[in-house]
Amino acid sequence: MPLKIDVITIFPRMISGFLEESMLKRAAQMGAVEYRMINLRDFATDRHQTTDERAFGGGPGMVMKPEPIFSAVESVRTPAARVILMTPQGRPFNQDRAVALSAETHLVFVCGHYEGVDERVRTGLVTDEISIGDYVLTNGVLSAAVVIDAVVRLLPGVLGGEGATLEESFNQGLLEYPQYTRPREFRGQAVPDVLVSGNHAEIARWRAEEARRRTAERRPDLLKQERES
Repeated sequence: MPLKIDVITIFPRMISGFLEESMLKRAAQMGAVEYRMINLRDFATDRHQTTDERAFGGGPGMVMKPEPIFSAVESVRTPAARVILMTPQGRPFNQDRAVALSAETHLVFVCGHYEGVDERVRTGLVTDEISIGDYVLTNGVLSAAVVIDAVVRLLPGVLGGEGATLEESFNQGLLEYPQYTRPREFRGQAVPDVLVSGNHAEIARWRAEEARRRTAERRPDLLKQERES
């Protein structure tokens, strides 16, 4: 059964093109995933299709209204659905969360805009709040695209054979080792001899050492997490 992904946004075209390219398109064609773009304005209750209002208490910007969001989610939600709000206030997204979400059967992404969403959406509707980093984007659909990409590529068969993603960065708690291809020498830089030696045990040892060295240089926090776990 394919993973169902619904994206609720006032800007469906911002993500529809993204989902029609490369691996994401192939995943849908092979039946691993089904995408639906839900235009939040279709669930507005006035003739102007209003989805935002000024905040109670004053302040700059506009806040997304609860009624259209509740109606949109309830129109597609299944009993097993994870209703995900993309927000800078959410839990940080990482590879472990991508793996967990790839095991679900239905993901519903709620993409905010303006100054965010009415708090009652958080407390009465969503099951997960996700952030992709400590910065602010124009629209939640951009961060939803990142999460969808990370999740869909983990679905069985999408990237080819079994184990295709096992040695990528973060899957082993480390950054990935350096990769090389032809030509063997380029502008004074040569491929390490061990990689063309044909000795698979030595190659595996070199890759493990390089992954740990690179992680220590660039993301020592990952090694700290490994020691604490």
